[in-house]
Amino acid sequence: MRGRNKRKRKRAQVPGWRKRRRGRGAPGHRRSIRYSLIAGGIWAAFLAIVLISYSFADIPNTTNLLTYQPREDITVLDVDGRLITRRGLTHGAIVMVENLPDHVANAFVAIEDRRFYYHFGIDPLGLARAIMVDIMHGAFVQGGSTITQQLAKNLFLQPERTFKRKYEEAILALKLERRYTKNQILTLYLNRVYFGAGTYGLEAAAQRFFSKPASALDVVEAAILAGSVKAPSRYNAANDMDGAMARAGIVLKAMERSGYLEEQDVQAALATRPKITAGLATPGAGYFVDYVISAVPAFIGAESEITERLIVETTLDLNAQGAAEHAVAAGLEMEGEHFNASQGALVAMTPEGAVRALVGGRSYDDSQFNRATDAYRQPGSAFKPFVYLSALERGWRPQDRVFDGPIAIGNWTPENYDGEYEGDITLSYALAHSSNSAAVQLTNLVGPDTVARTAHRLGVTADILAVPSLALGTSEVTPLEMVTAYAAFANGGIGVVPFIVTRISTESGKVLYERRRSEMGRVMSAETNSEMTQMMMRAVTEGTGRAASLGDRPLAGKTGTSQDYRDAWFIGFTADFVCGVWIGNDDNSEMNRATGGGLPARVFKSFVEASSRELPARRLPGLEYLLAAQTAADVTTATEIPFGENGENYAANSKSDDGILEAFAAMLERLF
Repeated sequence: MRGRNKRKRKRAQVPGWRKRRRGRGAPGHRRSIRYSLIAGGIWAAFLAIVLISYSFADIPNTTNLLTYQPREDITVLDVDGRLITRRGLTHGAIVMVENLPDHVANAFVAIEDRRFYYHFGIDPLGLARAIMVDIMHGAFVQGGSTITQQLAKNLFLQPERTFKRKYEEAILALKLERRYTKNQILTLYLNRVYFGAGTYGLEAAAQRFFSKPASALDVVEAAILAGSVKAPSRYNAANDMDGAMARAGIVLKAMERSGYLEEQDVQAALATRPKITAGLATPGAGYFVDYVISAVPAFIGAESEITERLIVETTLDLNAQGAAEHAVAAGLEMEGEHFNASQGALVAMTPEGAVRALVGGRSYDDSQFNRATDAYRQPGSAFKPFVYLSALERGWRPQDRVFDGPIAIGNWTPENYDGEYEGDITLSYALAHSSNSAAVQLTNLVGPDTVARTAHRLGVTADILAVPSLALGTSEVTPLEMVTAYAAFANGGIGVVPFIVTRISTESGKVLYERRRSEMGRVMSAETNSEMTQMMMRAVTEGTGRAASLGDRPLAGKTGTSQDYRDAWFIGFTADFVCGVWIGNDDNSEMNRATGGGLPARVFKSFVEASSRELPARRLPGLEYLLAAQTAADVTTATEIPFGENGENYAANSKSDDGILEAFAAMLERLF
């Protein structure tokens, strides 16, 4: 203790000791910190330059975005000539900001990016505010994106909420600001932004909602369109006028705060309620329109220079499309949460291949990814008809028997869905009740490569892995492919190529493309097709597809459920429609024991009942062969000589044949 006190006293006896000690060390210490900061800054700047240079080298080219491109304006019509939409192939017809009333551009700037004319593509203040909100909520709640960043996202990026996408968006925004003026950026933005109801671009939106050019929009109309950008499905005027007007009020107040309007102007605008043009297009028709527009260059030539508006006549039936969208949306709304299913897709075509309805997802406004044409998923047991067709073509008959029991192929031991087995059953019963054991055995006997070739012959274009598990639908396919393949069952055995466009012409009447009848020819015999039709009808009347039954309207089909309940399917056909329904999740997560015989079958039934309400119930084309065969048998029996050369009567020896004919007639009576 004394030692410590002595040292303390000694230090206390030297005035300025602590001060001198700090003074001697301060210059070196400050220099060290300064050098460290300079070195760190140099390295940070170097890394930033390298990173930004790499990013600029890796991002898309932003030149020539304002260049006029021929064939931009396209009008899409349904099968009855009704307007579906008017849209550009790459972007809408350019409407320059300079040619618009000031209040139009001001409405978008006020609500989307009030500091648009003052920042360099990124708004640090807005970004900081958004980051604070996101941190407080622990998730992406507020984006903080400028109009330039939104343009970059619309032009080049996927709509995912990740830091990588935000970084790329920021880099692209900087590049756009370097290359274009503010008015040019705003022009590009207004001509590419989505306004809901399948409408892109300000000019198309003005025509769609108000039947006027963008240059004629008044203040409240401009506010309605500007307000809809945040949530097009919720705020577009065609969907909810009251909601659109409420949102427009927020835009008008923002314009007042930004100095673009006086209070009396706001009140006058709020007192008006513009008339909305009734549109024929359904909310989800955008999936079909995207599909059509992507195909147009292939029909008329990608290099052709057409400066007129194009008129594209399609196969879509807006009535059927509306029924399809309602069936998918209502089914997911009622049962999606229970089954943990968030997405669905539906494709419906005629037996000849004309696509009448196409639903690529639950909401086009929320996600433009087309699950009907681009999502590859496992079809499960919906693939089994290709297995049974392969077996029939190699001599098996529907009444032939197979043993439904445990089976092992190498180390693989597939089981039936419920783990139960029924022993000796017919092929017809096995397909109707979706026996995994029977399907695997048949695949093993005829060869997986044979089954794969059969599926390809009928219209499946995806790569198929020819292994025994193919019987259970383990190779991924799209809904469109599966429906195309089932069309061959539906039309009597003729392969089809699905088609969506029947005619393309210019506004002046010049025909650029007109569809000629085309088909793949017969892909299965009439007899085999008849047998398959009967077997697939049985799957609906007594098997796994009973929930899809349409009462007196003949129906054939098949359910499908992939491993771990990741995908659920029902694909079926009447005399008028071939329709496939898929239910699942985009991230391929498991559903809650959702099977093809449940929600997909009910969605199928809802669609077909609504779209066929005015159509008479008719026999399935595949059964015409049975009638022809029966008629031929009746004629032969009635006209042949009943006695042989020696006068013996063959009637006594024909009892077994009569019994077969009677059973056959009874079966026909049950079917029809």
